[in-house]
Amino acid sequence: MITMGIQRLARLLRRFPALPGAKEPELLIGAVLCGVAALAALFGPMLLGGDPAVQDLFHVLQPPSWSHPCGTDAFGRDILLRLVYGLRLTIMEIVVSLVVAAGVGVPVGLCAGMAPAWLDSAIMTVSDVVFAFPGLILALLVVSLMGPGLFHALLAIAAFSIPVYIRLARNLTVSLRHSVWVEALQVLGASRARILFLHILPNAATPLLVQATLSSGTVVLSAASLSFLGLGAQPPLPEWGTMMSDGRNALGAAFWPCLFPGLAIAAAVIGLNCLGDGLRDRFDSSSRR
Repeated sequence: MITMGIQRLARLLRRFPALPGAKEPELLIGAVLCGVAALAALFGPMLLGGDPAVQDLFHVLQPPSWSHPCGTDAFGRDILLRLVYGLRLTIMEIVVSLVVAAGVGVPVGLCAGMAPAWLDSAIMTVSDVVFAFPGLILALLVVSLMGPGLFHALLAIAAFSIPVYIRLARNLTVSLRHSVWVEALQVLGASRARILFLHILPNAATPLLVQATLSSGTVVLSAASLSFLGLGAQPPLPEWGTMMSDGRNALGAAFWPCLFPGLAIAAAVIGLNCLGDGLRDRFDSSSRR
């Protein structure tokens, strides 16, 4: 149903060619959703006020109202306030996971693309073995070994994302290292490190940026899943997966403690995926021109 709504909005935007972003409606939708999320994370806590961890046992499971637009949970905490603070946690999860995954995967992939054939084969074999595991299963294994907690969950999410960046960076390096300008740099005596990080990496930055945007939605889902299972963020942190886990215990009496965190997760994933798809279409069309 959500997908049908996005498709209808995309068709509507294409009817207005003068509208900025009309040629890439996914980019416009993703930019709007991500922009609203960034503003809510920045100014929401100041506008709403209050402490997301403070309990009010006299107002538990209150339905949505003017004083509590998203209702209250089983401990009397305002759900909207916790969603906004949870948005900050979500942004932090995305940043930390992508920095770790790209910080490890991109340099390894670049080096593999310029390395001798035997070393390239060895690196890619190890990467393929890790890549063969389902991401969430690998994350569950890592968290089970390291123990529950938000930081361990983020390391686990980054662990199954590293092979994606290794493969992408390696393939981009292989496609670029046979270019005329790379061969000219080698003839001029430029070192491999200089060629990789000062010349090949800037030319590979666009596909890597698109991949990071597309991976952000996976990070949100994986972090929420681990928190829902009790292996990620621990109460009373207002992480969206933890909020859904708390809300399921009162699902027979009230649906809103699960509904609104679920909608927040869905909106975040849709916005990030639309932004990534839009950026990919924009860069592809620019490269064709």
